[in-house]
Amino acid sequence: MLPELHGGTPFDELDDYIALPRLAGLALSVDGSRLICGRAVLDDTGTEYVSSLWEFDPQGRRQARRLTWGTTGESGATFAFDGDILFTATRSVPGEDSPQPALWRLPADGGEASVVCRRGSGVSSVTAARSAPTFVAHTPVMASARGLEHDDEIRAARKDGKVTAMLHTGYPVRHWDHDLGPDQPHLVVGESDSEGAVVLRDVTPSAGAALREGSMSISADGLFVVSTWAVGDSGAARRSTIVRIDTVSGDRATLVDDVEADVHSPSVSPDGTRVAFIRETLTTPDHAPRVSLGLYDFRTGAVTAVADGWDRWPTSLAWLSDGSGLVVTADDGGRGPVFTIDLWGQPVRLTKDAAAYTDIRVSAEGEFLYALRASYEAPPHVVRIALRSGEVLPLRGPDALPELPGTLTEISARAQDGTQVRSWLALPTGAAAHAPVPLLLWVHGGPLNSWNTWSWRWNPWLLVAKGYAVLLPDPALSTGYGQDFVHRGWGQWGKAPFTDLMAVTDAAVALPEIDPNRTGAMGGSFGGYMANWIAGHTDRFDAIVTHASLWALDQFGPTTDSAWYWQREMSPEMAVDNSPHLYVADINTPMLVIHGDKDYRVPIGEGLRLWYELLAESGLPADADGKTDHRFLYFPDENHWVLKPTHTKIWYEVVIAFLSEHILGEDVSLPEILG
Repeated sequence: MLPELHGGTPFDELDDYIALPRLAGLALSVDGSRLICGRAVLDDTGTEYVSSLWEFDPQGRRQARRLTWGTTGESGATFAFDGDILFTATRSVPGEDSPQPALWRLPADGGEASVVCRRGSGVSSVTAARSAPTFVAHTPVMASARGLEHDDEIRAARKDGKVTAMLHTGYPVRHWDHDLGPDQPHLVVGESDSEGAVVLRDVTPSAGAALREGSMSISADGLFVVSTWAVGDSGAARRSTIVRIDTVSGDRATLVDDVEADVHSPSVSPDGTRVAFIRETLTTPDHAPRVSLGLYDFRTGAVTAVADGWDRWPTSLAWLSDGSGLVVTADDGGRGPVFTIDLWGQPVRLTKDAAAYTDIRVSAEGEFLYALRASYEAPPHVVRIALRSGEVLPLRGPDALPELPGTLTEISARAQDGTQVRSWLALPTGAAAHAPVPLLLWVHGGPLNSWNTWSWRWNPWLLVAKGYAVLLPDPALSTGYGQDFVHRGWGQWGKAPFTDLMAVTDAAVALPEIDPNRTGAMGGSFGGYMANWIAGHTDRFDAIVTHASLWALDQFGPTTDSAWYWQREMSPEMAVDNSPHLYVADINTPMLVIHGDKDYRVPIGEGLRLWYELLAESGLPADADGKTDHRFLYFPDENHWVLKPTHTKIWYEVVIAFLSEHILGEDVSLPEILG
């Protein structure tokens, strides 16, 4: 049961905001008659989100209806060829104290869901063939296991012996927020035994670490899978290739191995003759990545470019139902529109609105697309898109879109080199020339990213509801403005990205609705890096919030989870020229430092060193009694984002209190639960 709103918008009270339901993941049946989406809500304790599967009417006539009712949630839905719904769920099993995700099936003609198969290590990334009773999935297998049964024995021995040790023979050893090893993902094929029970058959027994963080696509007839396959590169680096794996024999053949690029997101054409994929060139200290589309032809073995010369970076792709072209999403000017591409032509923008689209699904008859649509005016919601006209029809979901506490507009500024830099500006209701409001500059992470879609975690409307205008700029390095715009900041993080941010801030404070004398800045990840850089290069802001931030680049580069990626750009010279820690003595602005101990992308050492050096060496150090205007919010069990609902609430409460003290001159009580 959702709590009642306290009045006003859901952004006026943090409890109301955190309780808002959230949609994610989309699955379309083979015949296009059924559409499934996941919906997550808070559990009864208010400490975590639980997801369920909902069916939306593709025609938009009927209200969405709930399909699953498990207490621990369901996710990863996909349709089998016969219309049954396959999904994963983690449900308690007698004798197991920590059950893993199992594969379940919900019959097309109704009835109760039943377990298809389960493993002690779990099952994930399930994909089903469109015209055959075959599915493939990933499951972790111990490196020393001689098969799935032996894997179970090793796990039981480790559990009984309380063994957690891991012996690594390669790199990396961590990813984002979890340790890698001692198991590694394998690709398994589901097939029925003589009694009709589904068993899993490992078709990649020698995969090693090749399938980690990979993606795959299965042919319509289920006879083969096309998957990413990571290979080693010089300097302990990894590079992604694309392979074909036979689902019967397990034979593997390399399709695309580009020594100058990572290739990923493979998608098999409807007739099984071609594979479309995304190609991202390997970077150097002097050259930013170039992201483009590629095509492999099984008939000729040729690899060709698609939409060669297109100055946007594709973020996802799908085939048109007749195989004549692709449907692609890409960042574009603070949006994430849908494009259609003839295989021998250039992209044509299909959606015209100021939104971003994900989870594209193409109907069988080729008349419609289905997607999740979001923007900074609305969270993700299910829509139907007409392929001929681009008309967008919101489908009838279980929840109304939340009312906002203000309005969204755009502003732009001319950078030092003459480049136009654009930004979203969220203004609180009532902001006017006679009642100007304080400004909060919020810098996005990435850095190859854009403020172009709704974020539940980094949501500006919670600050707007407190009376701030929130500026969301896309400075140099942002995607959606062309290759040259990215290159302006490549290897020079403290130059064009910084001056762009200052230029667009100047444009914002020049507006009559903004109070130029009350300003703050904040950011997370690369945005946290920029917050640190800003702190050491200007005193114009009254307060700065830095979350999961890069502080000492020579320290960050070798200790992050994918060091080889950053070392390609972060030469020793670049680290010296752009490291915020070298300017700590120039920091005279109160800073709130936030970091999670389980953040392996920006390791906790960055936050710990920043905190110490602020108090010991900044222009605003701790006094003789150890008192300081700086603050450090530390989460021992959170990762790069801070995701637990209760911790999200604390995060915003502390940020709001810190900003109120230093920007508004008001005391706001901190949550008692902090101790």
